[in-house]
This record gives sequence, structure tokens and C-alpha cells, in this order.
Amino acid sequence: MADFELYSFQREVVERALRRENIIIWLPTGGGKTRAAVYVAQKHLETTSKAKVVVLVNKVHLVDQHYNKEFKPHLGNEYTLQPVSGDSEQKDFFGKVVKKSDVVICTAQILFNALTDTNETKQVELSDITLLIIDECHHTHKEDVYNKIMRFYLEKKLKGERKLPQILGLTASPGTGGSRILKNAVEHVLQICANLDSAIVSTKKHTAELKKKVPRPMKTFDIADIRLHDPFGDHLKMMMQSIHEFMTLPHDFRLRQCGTQEYEADVVLLEKRGVKDDNRVLAQCALHLRQYNDALLINDTLRMIDAYRSLKDFYGTTTTMDGTDFLVTLFQENRVKLKEIAKNCQYENPKMGKLQTVLLNQFGPDEKSRGILFCKTRRSTHRLHDWVLNNGALQDAGIKAAVLTGAGNGISHMTQNEQSDTISNFRDGRLNLLISTSVAEEGLDIPECNLVVRYGLLTNEIAQQQASGRARKEESQYSVVAQKGGQEERREHINEFLEELTGKAIAEVQEMSPHDFQKKISELQKEAVTGSKVAEMQKTDKRRSFSASSVQLLCRNCFQCVASGSDIQLLDKMHYVNVNPDFQKHYKVGEQVALKRNFEDMEPGRRISCNNGNCNKDWGSEIKYKKRALLPNISIKNFALETPEGRDVVKKWKDVTFTVKEFDIEKYHQDHFPNMTTD
Repeated sequence: MADFELYSFQREVVERALRRENIIIWLPTGGGKTRAAVYVAQKHLETTSKAKVVVLVNKVHLVDQHYNKEFKPHLGNEYTLQPVSGDSEQKDFFGKVVKKSDVVICTAQILFNALTDTNETKQVELSDITLLIIDECHHTHKEDVYNKIMRFYLEKKLKGERKLPQILGLTASPGTGGSRILKNAVEHVLQICANLDSAIVSTKKHTAELKKKVPRPMKTFDIADIRLHDPFGDHLKMMMQSIHEFMTLPHDFRLRQCGTQEYEADVVLLEKRGVKDDNRVLAQCALHLRQYNDALLINDTLRMIDAYRSLKDFYGTTTTMDGTDFLVTLFQENRVKLKEIAKNCQYENPKMGKLQTVLLNQFGPDEKSRGILFCKTRRSTHRLHDWVLNNGALQDAGIKAAVLTGAGNGISHMTQNEQSDTISNFRDGRLNLLISTSVAEEGLDIPECNLVVRYGLLTNEIAQQQASGRARKEESQYSVVAQKGGQEERREHINEFLEELTGKAIAEVQEMSPHDFQKKISELQKEAVTGSKVAEMQKTDKRRSFSASSVQLLCRNCFQCVASGSDIQLLDKMHYVNVNPDFQKHYKVGEQVALKRNFEDMEPGRRISCNNGNCNKDWGSEIKYKKRALLPNISIKNFALETPEGRDVVKKWKDVTFTVKEFDIEKYHQDHFPNMTTD
């Protein structure tokens, strides 16, 4: 097979990988990390007996992108390649796919599931793989699925097992792990290296070529004036004060300034406190205060009408129960006034005006500009898109915008095909502005832009560098739109410092002698494996704190007892279902669930919610399993747990304090339909 061309800096960073060393390639966004990985994979396939290459990505849409854009064009004629994601049926017999393929590109979760599965058609051993490529490998830490996979690797390595895959990690920045001093940043980089059992490499000889290939954009801080008058925000705060006076705050609890992330954290804790203390009024007040705080945050970033609509949508679907009618009445009594203020353009957010100026400086009827506008949430992308569509000046400038968000099953999520179509339209010029969440920062194959705007964002140095890397055209602009003296401006300056600190930390790690580096890595690996085992034992002990039958599940909204812990079983290691037929009397069914991915032997049913009076708390949805069992699949965050030691709330099932049994379809039918024969 003929070689494909690499830049000199790419050839430099793959040298050690071609010598079968484990390495992390550190190159900026746009530096061709994936192309370098394809080159290493090609050489590995050519020179390794029974070679098996697995490429791991952390997002579903990257599976097909890497397959179609990079690996298939260069390797497809000579080797068998297979993309596999949660959206594809091949995941159901992943073990066989790996055996029959030379190169498999998949989401990390699929490989992790295969490493822990006992089903022969799905099971994979690390020893089956000869080269493991990990994209965006800076995620290999803590409880990320990348790190769980690498723990399998490290455990085998520390046991002396030799048949392990070569590791090739790819990252635009490992970051500093939140550290702001060099010593701790070095420790963080070393920990990433230890987790991946790899050294980190970057170009030393060809930095000039790299800078030419990936030019840095001109960075501007486009600072909006402070809002002098904010009657909309003031009115919201007055309404929040009414709620503060209505509820009785625990004597040991203090709420910080409203309209901040800190206040949001406070009311989240306050709602939990209300649930645990059997205080419905307190819990409900906290939930409503969080909505008002969200509206304040939206008012600070977007338009007043967007903040008003967020409250209108919430109260349009909210019902109240005993003692909390005041909360709905408060909004209804102030709704007209809020809408009136929101329509008064003299009080509009000055940041929106500054954003308009930044866009108009780059776009025009005769300009061939292309840009990405990054914002925090999916809802924000849709609100900004609405603003662009209804802004005469931006339309006259020829801006053709679309939303780009992550894939998922929610109403504001996109399918993988919708993402691909949007990017294709952007590439072809039918669109010239993407309004995106962080999904466009990392990995997506998006054409070069001459404008990148970060708007209303408080993120880390890794996200900043990835976003900046999207502005790759000559004389491109990277704009930070923020309020004068605001958090966004301060955070951006901190990120600049942390980006520089990351470079210094990597340089210090690279300057370590091979002996010192390996010694440190070995120490960190032993600590990680030991710590992981201890943590797992603690989790197991926690899950055995109480017998399942001694724990009751309460609706988190109305506090009605609706199930026992012994009613819950785990189906396919993924779905927590209630197998007690009496549970049906506690819920009502709603709209049909439409999933954007398929599950083996499972069909979606209808939404379920609490039927206790006016409660209507969403609990989850029914699923039909193997066409035989209709089961309520419930989300634990929508319930409270009444344990022998008091009431508790958890966000995820893995945190419950009782053991959940595995679901057995045959036993289920024997217990519930004893006279029915099964196939």
C-alpha cells in the first residue's frame, strides 16, 4: 500500500509509536492527530501478525466521522473496517465483529461493555487487540469510561501479563486538572500518562511548520457595558423574595446571592433538604426558586423575552398540591407585568448588542465569512437562533444560521443524521453560522472558520483551546463577548494562564529521565489500581447497607410511598424496572416515547407519571422486553428512598444503598403468569 503524506511535525510525533511505544500525541485542534493515528494504524497492520486495531471515541457521531473521513479512505481497500456505535445493530454481537475485522471504530462504552460481558457473541478480551487508539484521551481520568477500560489494562499489566495492546492517545490538551500551580499541573499530566501507560509527545523540531499549518486566530475581548437598568431582573428578584418569605428556611441554611451559579447550587441542596425532612413546602419552594434563578441567568445572557418564556413554559406544565398553590398564583399575578417589561427594548441586554456588532463586523452581503457561535446550553442555542432569524440587521448581512447540539433523545437534541446534514450544509455554504454547544469544540469535522465567538461561557482551558482551534483561516478572529468585569472575562484570562501552564507542565514531564518517568508512572498506576479496588469495595458495602425489602421508594414530589426496593430489578445492565404488578396502580401513562437509537430485545412504551392527585411527577417510561413483558423503567432521581436510617435522595441507581437483583425473564413469567407457556 502506498504511503499517504504526513507533515513533518506529524512524522515527528509518530516516530515512537512506530517503534511500538505507548504514546500520547499532543497536537492542537486542526493539527492532524487523527491522520497521524491512521498512519500508525496502517504501519501496525502491515507489520504485526494477527493485527487488530480498535479506535475508541467518546461521542457517537465521531464513529462514522472517523470511519468515513479518515480510516476508510486510507485503509478500506486493504483491510476490513467496521464502525460500531449504540445506534448500530453490530453492538449486539460485538465480539464477533472484532474477530472478523481488522479495524473497529466504536464508542468507548461498547468496548467496556464487551470487556465485562460473559455472552460469547459480545465478549472481547484486551488480549484480542494489538493497537488501541483513544481519541480525546484527556478524558482518561476518574470514572470516565476511558479510564475504566484502562484499569483493565493496568490490572493485567501489574499482574505481569504480556499480551496487551499498544496504546496511542490523541489530545489537543490534557489540561491542568484544575490546578493553578506548576507542581500540581505536572502531577495531573503524569496521572494522565499513568492512566494511559504512555509518554506524551509533541513536535520539537518542526514547530514553525505546525504554526503555519495551524495559525492562531486574533483574539479579541468584546466587552459590553454594564446594564444600568434591569427592571425585569429586579421584578424577578422581588418575586423570589416573596417565596423566601413564604417558606421557612432551616436555621442552619443560608442562600447566597440570587442570579448566580452559587445560588443554584444552594437551592438544589435546599430541595434535597426538604425531601429528607419531609417538608414538601420547602422542597417545592426550592424547585420554583431554581426556575426563577434560571430566568435571571438567561436574562443576564440572552433576551428578556427568553427569560420570560422559560418561566411561562415551566408554569404551563406545573401543577401544585396542598400548601403550595401560592407558587403558581405568584407567577400568574405577575405574568402580564413581566411580559410588558420584556417587550421594552430600552432595557435589553447590552451583551446581545455587542454580539450583534461582532457578527456584523465579519458578515455582510458580499462577505464569504463562516463562523461558530458557542454558548452554554441547548436551550440557549435555540434562543440565539430565534434571535438571529428575527434580527433584521443580521438577516440583511446574509447570515444563514443553524443550531448544532449533541445527540440524544430529548426534544432539543439532534440525531446523528441531523448533525451530519447541518455540518454538510455548513461546508457547502448553504449555512455560514453554526450556533453550537460544546459538541462542536471537540472532534467534529467542521470546515475552517474565520470567526469563533464564545458567548456566556464559563469553561476550562481545554474547551477554550478546542474552540479557538476552530478559527483556522488566515486572519481569523476568536471573540470573547462578555460583560465588563464579569465572570466570563475573568475566566477567559484564567484559561489563558492555564493554557500556558499546561505547556510548561508537559515540557517538564518530557524532560524527565526515562528512569524517573517510568518510576513515577509505576507508582501512580499501583496507587490507581489499589484505590480503584478499595473504592469498589466501598461501593459494594454501601449497596449492602440495607436489605432491598427494608427500603421504600417515595415519589419525590408528593412523598407517597409507591414501591419497595425489592420490586426493582436490573435489566440488561442498563434498565431499572419495577416487576411488581401492583406498581401500575400508582402511575398513569402519557405520550409514546420515540427513541433515536435501538436496544436489543427492547421497544419503548409510554411515559409514566405519578397519579396521586395533582402530582404528575414524571417517573420514567414503560418498556416492552422480548415482546413479552411490559415493564416500568424508572429513574431514581424522581424518587426518594425511605431507609431504616431515614430518608435519602440519589441521582443515579449506582448510588442506592441496597442490592438490586438481575432481571430474569423466565422467572418473571413464572411468578406473574404461572399458567402461561413460554417459547
